[in-house]
Amino acid sequence: MIEAAINGSTPKDTNPNVPRTVDEIVTTALACIDAGAAIVHNHNDEPNVGEPSAHSPDPYETAWRRVWQTRPGVLMHPTTSGERTRAIADRFSHIVKLHQRGALTMATADAGCLSLAFDAPDGPTALPVFGNSAADVDHVFQWCREVDLPLHVSIFEPGFLRLTLAHHNAGRLPKRTKIQLYFGGPSALFGLPPTQASLNSYVEMISGTGLPWMVGVPRGDVLGSGLAEAALRAGGHIRVGLEDYAGPERSANEELVARAADLGARLGRPAAGVNDVIAALWG
Repeated sequence: MIEAAINGSTPKDTNPNVPRTVDEIVTTALACIDAGAAIVHNHNDEPNVGEPSAHSPDPYETAWRRVWQTRPGVLMHPTTSGERTRAIADRFSHIVKLHQRGALTMATADAGCLSLAFDAPDGPTALPVFGNSAADVDHVFQWCREVDLPLHVSIFEPGFLRLTLAHHNAGRLPKRTKIQLYFGGPSALFGLPPTQASLNSYVEMISGTGLPWMVGVPRGDVLGSGLAEAALRAGGHIRVGLEDYAGPERSANEELVARAADLGARLGRPAAGVNDVIAALWG
């Protein structure tokens, strides 16, 4: 299973291939699906940190409905504002509205709070605390259980996973949940490093749960680091894309997806198609 995270907050001056407009998002999403992605994640141009805390559903719906015209049912999910100054109901409101409009195939949740910081020549650069309290996480999980939507759960630190697994053990985790493990790239001062030892720790925690999981490396290179191969060998899946990628080349999203698909094929794990993912994981 390959997820393409196609833009995030990455600006075009970092990589001109990053899609920012609706037209660009549609074109890129279709190219990534053709290259082997079964899930597409994108942001609109509202920030994750800072105002507005309540995002608009309109750019998501416009782009996704155009994708679904030729790729019906493909799993696509948005971001949320992680700004802690506003209530979770505000920060999650665009997802609720997308569902009410019949324009949501997957929800998303950050399963904890994170002190975001990035390395810089003059020292660490800190951003406001990002993410959700345990009560916020419970709110999102409950809503997803009630509407029976597939859910992408972002794990930035081990504590995020421990909270998620506690919900799982208590029968409170939505039944169609994908665990997204993030490992910090060279300039990301959060998360475990993208190493075999770090992966082993997470695999040990998830073992026996039956939950599908994938790896990504914000501000790094999940393929070049070797983490993607290690994850595939351990039974996991891969997230690639220009939201995360900080490798040496100015690659396009679909090129990264194609590289992930080639890696999977070489290891005897070819990229799963959209229908295969839906049938196998979320039925």
